[in-house]
Amino acid sequence: MTVLPDNPALSARIAIHDVAAICDPLGALYLPDHDVLVVSDLHLEKGSAFARRGMMLPPYDTLATLKILEAVIARHDPKTVISLGDNFHDRIGSTFMPEPFRLMIEAMARGREWIWINGNHDPDGTTRLPGSAMDELHHAGLTFRHEPSAGSAKGEIAGHLHPSATVVRREKKIRRACFASDGHRLVMPAFGVTTGGLDLRHKAMTGLFDRQTLVAHMLGQDRVYSVRFANLLG
Repeated sequence: MTVLPDNPALSARIAIHDVAAICDPLGALYLPDHDVLVVSDLHLEKGSAFARRGMMLPPYDTLATLKILEAVIARHDPKTVISLGDNFHDRIGSTFMPEPFRLMIEAMARGREWIWINGNHDPDGTTRLPGSAMDELHHAGLTFRHEPSAGSAKGEIAGHLHPSATVVRREKKIRRACFASDGHRLVMPAFGVTTGGLDLRHKAMTGLFDRQTLVAHMLGQDRVYSVRFANLLG
């Protein structure tokens, strides 16, 4: 059995296509040399989207997600924030988002460049929010998009798949969201508090990574555990 290491780092310092990056335990990626913070799959207003379809969820997801986003922005104070798609759970989420949440985003974006990458849930961009929306961004020698492209893609940072991984610690299985990277590309964990995860061994992950160098940087309660793919549970 694989044992989760007892001496994890608070954050994992890695490189993606030779660009230095920090995997923050709150689920954001920070590029210190470029002062860029990256998050993915916020799925804001998910509860409202379900309510419109007659399915009731606790209506606290947007506030909880934005509070965590506030915390990680306060920690790194980035010049630029990139949100990698599925920023909202459906096409009209940003249109009908309550004003207090809109003001929270405006406050976080003040004095920064804010970029919304369009996702499959929200392909039309955002409404009445600061920043600019686009399908993908090329910046700092990297490519930022929502869905990973097929096959290998050096320098790509994407979301969409919500990667997770499972290990054993103290004879108990532990499953956590994770940053998945082989050093050439990285797939982000979902940042939204009500999003699920897709195991790194799922067929949807096939061909995206060199499994010899693939590492799952798993999110703990307040730290990151880095585990090689070969040591994950199948």
